[in-house]
Amino acid sequence: MNERDQLAKQFEQARPHLRAVAYRMLGSTSEADDAVQEAWLRLTRSEADTIENLTAWLTTVVGRVCLDLLRMRRAQREEPLGAGLPEPVVIDLESDPEHEAELADSVGLALLVVLETLSPAERLAFVLHDMFGVPFSEIAEILGRSPEATRQLASRARRQVRGKTPVAETDLARQREVVDAFLAASRAGDFEGLIAVLDPEVVFRVDLGEPAAATGAEAVARRVLARGSRLAPFGRPAIVNGTAGVVVAREGRTVSAVAFTVVDGRIAAIDVVADPAKLQGIAVPD
Repeated sequence: MNERDQLAKQFEQARPHLRAVAYRMLGSTSEADDAVQEAWLRLTRSEADTIENLTAWLTTVVGRVCLDLLRMRRAQREEPLGAGLPEPVVIDLESDPEHEAELADSVGLALLVVLETLSPAERLAFVLHDMFGVPFSEIAEILGRSPEATRQLASRARRQVRGKTPVAETDLARQREVVDAFLAASRAGDFEGLIAVLDPEVVFRVDLGEPAAATGAEAVARRVLARGSRLAPFGRPAIVNGTAGVVVAREGRTVSAVAFTVVDGRIAAIDVVADPAKLQGIAVPD
């Protein structure tokens, strides 16, 4: 095996980690793949034999690429920060039973929505340090700031994440029970049944290219019965960003991917990704 092949092998071993970093930074699987590919191109143009820790070096490069993309996105953004939903990661329970490894590295849509509200620098500091343990000294070099200033960015981001992200149920079986009860009530047009499984402060977010939201159990229940109940029969159980979810398909195309955040036995957030551009990578269920 020549040096180029050896380098490619090492890069492929690091790819899952790099993709996880990029997805948390960008909230898009397609953009994450582009960021990882850019890291490979930069690696091939570097003096790779002088790199002591290849994974750490690549993580830094992916961080720089993602930071530039976030800054560009923010400069071009017309809608408010956090207005849209991220591109979902879906595991089909029937076609992909060996999903444990993917689950271990998943991140919920509700958390990604909060990350979208952070500034690019805050998001980088939080993701790299709190999620991947990158030292503040290395993150500071990417941002061009002091380690102490970088630490403050991460601390500020951490407070926002903790304040806006509910402590969700982690037991998938329990999540599924609550989601199944929600779907049964939706199919039956049972308003009281929906109220029973919805948190009083539930948040409903839907992304159809132009995002919309509703809050409160009664408002969300009315919204579901008015618009969502007709699609409920077409839902198929799936894991959406590590939580119990549903993929809805009709007439040979995926209509939406729905993630549920369950807290204390009730649904605290429903995130519906229905923007066709964000569903292209999701296979149509049989």
